[in-house]
Amino acid sequence: MTRAYSMHGVQGAANRAVALVRAVLLAEAPGSMLHDVSADPRFQHRGVDLLWDVAGQPPKGIEVKGDRQGARRGNYFFELVSNAEKDTPGCFLYSTADVLAYVFLDARQIHFLELKTVREWFVPRAKEYPLKTTKTKTGAALYTTVGAIVPVRDVKKAVPGAVRVVAP
Repeated sequence: MTRAYSMHGVQGAANRAVALVRAVLLAEAPGSMLHDVSADPRFQHRGVDLLWDVAGQPPKGIEVKGDRQGARRGNYFFELVSNAEKDTPGCFLYSTADVLAYVFLDARQIHFLELKTVREWFVPRAKEYPLKTTKTKTGAALYTTVGAIVPVRDVKKAVPGAVRVVAP
């Protein structure tokens, strides 16, 4: 079954996800700074939404993904193809972010995953996981996103450093 979304709905979920990540990271490191670079073309093609500056450490790139229903199902949706009609890769594959902040909006849970580590684990076993599609309408255009459905338990068991936080 393919789910369909409007760009307005997708953007609303993304904004809520960024707000939750922002609140958790700033509470974790008071005095740190978060820069929203999601609309900056220099970072869009890199798949980086936030830059997190903590004193004495190099800045970390954060890719934020908001999922409205995944917590109930216990699965991640790893985006492999962003726009099937244009054959563009999904951010899970191309992002240069250090951390994937995967937000289950309905449960207010944030899963912080070291992107390089989870990608290195996932790619060799990608065929083990089913693919699903979503459709997003932007004006008159409709595009299809393809992702792998990966159980959270598989990632937690296999990937060190995966952290789950419940947002206040």
